[in-house]
Amino acid sequence: MDLKDLNNFYDEFSEYTELRVHENSSTRISIVDGIVMTNSKTTCGGVNARVYMEGHWGFSSSSTVSDEGIRRVIKEAKNNAEFLKSKDPNKEFEELKVTDYRFEKSFATKKSRKSQKELIDFGRTVYNHIKETYSGLLSISVNITCDDTEKQILTSSKAYYYTLTPRSNVLVNLVVDRDGAPIQLSQNFGGLGQFEDKFDKPEDLYKEIDELYKKLIEKKEGIYPEAGLKDVIIDSSIAGLFAHEAIGHTTEADLVLGGSVAGYNLGKQVASPLITLIDFAHTAYGETCPMPIYIDEEGTKGEDVVIIEDGVLKAFMHNKETANMFGVNPTGNARATDYFDEPIIRMRNTCIAPGNEKLEDMIASIEDGYYLVSATNGQADTTSEFMFGISFGYEIKHGKLGRAILDTTISGVAFEVLKSVTAVSDELKWSRGGWCGKKQTIKVGMGGPSIKCKVNIGGK
Repeated sequence: MDLKDLNNFYDEFSEYTELRVHENSSTRISIVDGIVMTNSKTTCGGVNARVYMEGHWGFSSSSTVSDEGIRRVIKEAKNNAEFLKSKDPNKEFEELKVTDYRFEKSFATKKSRKSQKELIDFGRTVYNHIKETYSGLLSISVNITCDDTEKQILTSSKAYYYTLTPRSNVLVNLVVDRDGAPIQLSQNFGGLGQFEDKFDKPEDLYKEIDELYKKLIEKKEGIYPEAGLKDVIIDSSIAGLFAHEAIGHTTEADLVLGGSVAGYNLGKQVASPLITLIDFAHTAYGETCPMPIYIDEEGTKGEDVVIIEDGVLKAFMHNKETANMFGVNPTGNARATDYFDEPIIRMRNTCIAPGNEKLEDMIASIEDGYYLVSATNGQADTTSEFMFGISFGYEIKHGKLGRAILDTTISGVAFEVLKSVTAVSDELKWSRGGWCGKKQTIKVGMGGPSIKCKVNIGGK
């Protein structure tokens, strides 16, 4: 992205204004059974402006990032705000809480960038290794994705940021046959950073691919779980999905205003005292989060939001406008996917905080239950009712892991499940490629420890 000196347009601001230049670049390579099925590289970029005028937002965007194009979107956004104001001239409003926070951060690699051909060769090498090493596979797919998000923003309060935030992943999916039915398992590698920094050579993935294959064979010989309310241990990847989908969305302030169950429970005990749930802005426990947001699309400094503390619902996630409505400070949760999108309240890096228990001790404490390791997908609504697909796990018998289980589901009401938690492990793991689909599909971080709880599990 060609950087602009946005200060050149500051004199165009007559009301509270946010000016953003935004570009997304995406590379997709998919190799299925040795055939390159997808080989694409796309870029989508432009400029937008948002103007706040007596409680009304005006917005405009353009794919033309020239001096003339930038001035035009500022003017159009102001005209749109004036038009909306004319339709409701007596609207009650408060002035927005603004800052002059400035920040620049780039996660760009310092290494030479790989060409599209080199990325395809990397994927082919991984595919060939799997094909030559493991027997009995019905299908093999290797998918490479590289997503770079680059942004500049300047507000009329002189808040400014520049960020380049990339994420690179290699997804391996393996399929075997069980009595005429496909059994599959996948694993995502990579995370924050450009491909050259996340992946040195294909051989670095082989150890984890070997573990994936072993689990797939265990699953092929697996059983269906017994349906019903069961004692389970939910592994970190599912705990992260749980934190994001089943709890996190209910505590986004726009959804609270829309009637989310969390709105009725602020300050109340909603979970076991062992549960603390946090939406981290950019750093957690001394490490950079999977999707670091140092400053949001409204120019607000990213602050951590402790949503649940020791089981008590403490706070919601806010943009500038909802922060005014609730009488609190904005938290830096206003995010937008593309240049033509207005920012809305979004999670950043949401997780359950680690506890003090060892996973092996948690397993040993269950007489008859399940250890749920990975999920395929999940959905929840603003009542916190959820259903997640489970792609891998084990039965637990007399405190020991037993047979692997076949695909199943778990369901329930999230706040009720959290009240049943009796142990939280001492390790925190993040997902490597989380996405959120609230109106705009955007990259997020989600993670957690393993948690012991009761949940409804499906059978055959």
